[in-house]
Amino acid sequence: MAPVIVVKEVNKQFRLQRTRTLKQTVMSLVKRKPITDTFLALQDVSFRVPEGQSVALMGLNGSGKSTLLKLISGVMAPDHGRVRVRGHVAGLIEVGAGFHPDLTGRENVYLNAAILGMSEAEISEKFDSIVDFSGVERFIDTEVGNYSSGMFMRLGFAVCIHTECDIFLIDEVLAVGDRPFKKKCMERIHKLRYDGRTIVFVSHNYNQVQELCDRALVLESGRLAFDGSVEDAGHYLGYDEDEDDPDAGEF
Repeated sequence: MAPVIVVKEVNKQFRLQRTRTLKQTVMSLVKRKPITDTFLALQDVSFRVPEGQSVALMGLNGSGKSTLLKLISGVMAPDHGRVRVRGHVAGLIEVGAGFHPDLTGRENVYLNAAILGMSEAEISEKFDSIVDFSGVERFIDTEVGNYSSGMFMRLGFAVCIHTECDIFLIDEVLAVGDRPFKKKCMERIHKLRYDGRTIVFVSHNYNQVQELCDRALVLESGRLAFDGSVEDAGHYLGYDEDEDDPDAGEF
């Protein structure tokens, strides 16, 4: 089966701006040393994802998972290597990132859904379902700048999950809201999987990864350290050794 995501020999580097004293700045100029440090977030990462596969991105915080999702979504470009994506992508990475705080929830639904490629007719047809899924119907005509962070994220997730996309990139959105909302999110993601959509999923809950994903990629300090089954990834990360630990499902 032809891959819908190809990541080949990808590197991504960031500059770290540090606060310097005047003396340190002068000395760096005299010694001709740069006043910024660099951080290599991803190093030589390569993999392919076939159509319809659900892939977990696993690893500790700072291992490069969110950076990799942003490269796949097109929010960022790699410094080296290439990322190719075939199909329409919905990036549930920074959910609600396209929302404008001075616009109402209703206005932002239409704006954000249009950005994600939906026509006005499609948005109008799905509007009630989006609002019902989000649970913010009482506040839909209130400016989103007055929303709580949970309301903001729930509405953003509801918009994204109603798009007709081929590939869904999901980063920690299931941490949003209460238990019933999380359950509803999981049910919708399972439906996407059943419908044959391609999913790249980041979660700090190993049980969710086991339930949802066919394959796991483990990142360590920006490098791809493991590519295989979710069960083998759990062994690789040592979860089988932490069965009595109440936090074993979190990483």
